[in-house]
Amino acid sequence: MDGLSASARHRVPLAVLVVVAGGVAAALHVGKLPPALPALGQALGLGLVASGFMLSLVQAAGMCLGLVAGLAADSLGLRRSMLLGLALLTLAGAAGGLADRVPHPVGWLLGWRAVEGIGFLLAVMPAPGLIRRLAPAGAEKTALGLWGAYMPFGVALGLLAGPLLIGLAGWRGWWWLVAGLSALACALVAAAVPADPPGHTAAAPAGQGPGASWQARLAATLRAGGPWGVALAFGVYSAQWMSVIGFLPTVYAQAGMSALATALLTALAAALNMVGNIGAGRLLQAGWPPGRLLGLGFACMSIGSVAAFAQAGPALSDGLPPTVRYLAVCLFSMCGGAVPATLFMLSVRVAPRPDTVSTTVGFMQQVSSFGQFAAPPVVAWLAHRVGGWQWTWVFTLGCSAVGALIAMRLARHAGARR
Repeated sequence: MDGLSASARHRVPLAVLVVVAGGVAAALHVGKLPPALPALGQALGLGLVASGFMLSLVQAAGMCLGLVAGLAADSLGLRRSMLLGLALLTLAGAAGGLADRVPHPVGWLLGWRAVEGIGFLLAVMPAPGLIRRLAPAGAEKTALGLWGAYMPFGVALGLLAGPLLIGLAGWRGWWWLVAGLSALACALVAAAVPADPPGHTAAAPAGQGPGASWQARLAATLRAGGPWGVALAFGVYSAQWMSVIGFLPTVYAQAGMSALATALLTALAAALNMVGNIGAGRLLQAGWPPGRLLGLGFACMSIGSVAAFAQAGPALSDGLPPTVRYLAVCLFSMCGGAVPATLFMLSVRVAPRPDTVSTTVGFMQQVSSFGQFAAPPVVAWLAHRVGGWQWTWVFTLGCSAVGALIAMRLARHAGARR
């Protein structure tokens, strides 16, 4: 089996790797913000609650348009959708870097951050369909596994490189560099990914004709229980992961850690999410039940967040030693990575029809984006009210409990459809 897996990996075409690179470039726009929050606070007067909205605004487009994007990508074309998304990310990043030169810098930056959210959605939503189209049958699972790590890789890269580059070029230079990487990814996709075939859609593979109308796909998706389950589970996972990882640089800065130590610790915690994602794919391939993986992921997130934040005190100085608390954050992120990997697999299984998979993924993105949009301001408000981060675990524990309940229902539903 290992030999077969290695052979399949070698057959992943360059075009698929370029699509994954485009996703990483888009994810960098999410990961670029947390390390820049201290600099933005000094340069633009960005407060804690406003920082929470900055963290969540990139998800506003997904919250409002995830389902629409899943339905519309076919008519626009998957490659064209990704190109348009990367172009918007380039424009919004370049314009956002001018925030300190306009009369209302915070409003300017928030506005362009919302545009980044639209670009992010258009760039990443069509990628799974593109990968299914481009990858040979023997390499499809490997290619989709690579795609599953685009978000934690991009976020970790931003968290690691951000402080170093902000120290060299300021937050404005960091903004423009990330925009430039999006422009490069756009050029690579244009050069390496074949044009959308006429009449080809994500719902209808090449040679099989067009899929059903968007109205029929939307109705079938929203009437089924499975898409609601995977979407809600993705929402409560994303809400707590983005809240903890997104504010981790701020938490450690307030605890007196250096910028370099904060960057390294946060980037490692975010990158460990990839380990859980890839590991879950291997366990699913080996026959592990998806319900067990989801339950394990949410249970470890609960344990990790309670150990990391409960009885921590305003500066994380009470209770467990700081090293133990950091290891708990790593557990939270790494084992939590099993959740999205499992949900992407389940989305194919619980979609009511083969031509509703993209719509189901769009629905997942919409609910996930809502969780990422709403949760950081809530966690920031809670920290502001109690004077520290010591009650963050109450929010994350609630999310994990809801996720575990949904996981049990999804396991029964998926088993019935197998």
